[in-house]
Amino acid sequence: MVRIDGRQPNELRPLSFELDVQKHADGSCIVSLGDTRVLCAVTVEEQVPRWMRGSGRGWLTAEYNMLPAATNTRSNRERVLSAGRTKEIQRLIGRSLRAAVDLNALAERTFNIDCDVLDADGGTRTAAITGAYVAVKQAIDQLSYDRSPIQSAVAAVSIGIIEGEVLVDLNYAEDSSADVDCNIVGLATGGLVEVQGTAEGRSFSAEQLAQMVAAAQSALSEMFTAQQAATG
Repeated sequence: MVRIDGRQPNELRPLSFELDVQKHADGSCIVSLGDTRVLCAVTVEEQVPRWMRGSGRGWLTAEYNMLPAATNTRSNRERVLSAGRTKEIQRLIGRSLRAAVDLNALAERTFNIDCDVLDADGGTRTAAITGAYVAVKQAIDQLSYDRSPIQSAVAAVSIGIIEGEVLVDLNYAEDSSADVDCNIVGLATGGLVEVQGTAEGRSFSAEQLAQMVAAAQSALSEMFTAQQAATG
């Protein structure tokens, strides 16, 4: 099938990272994935949540927000309580980054990860995870560790099935019409952190799931290369 933006089925949108975009953050970047842009910033606290005190372990936690003008129709700010979708994405970002880092090697520090969507054209959660890793690595590199707590790079990509074909990195128009929508988080060491697959229009087979995972792993390899180039 011919994609809306002319890409091949297995082709990512242009991926880039603009580093050090916030003066007071310990690590920050704007990750751009096509027309989706997310500001990812990390601030480090020299303490951990009360339930972790005395454990010697560190913690990473995330917040995610869609800015009001990020979409073609203005959305209201979530001033007090986060919506269910927002909570789900925050937890996904946190789980993904914790899978990439040795919490025992962090010492009792909390890495607060803030992901704010500036422009949304599909794949905001996957872009947030991919950019958050770059910001976390910046923050960790500034601290004094005998060995880096980072065990692996982590990134995420959306995969969909439209008209029976597996497509990589859906934009909003594709995501809205996909029969199957899947978000896959993976590590540069080869492991998968999370596979979120949903049949939107029709069910999918085990063979199609395997095809989506294989397509994701190929795309993730490109994303790890881009992260490495950005962070040095």
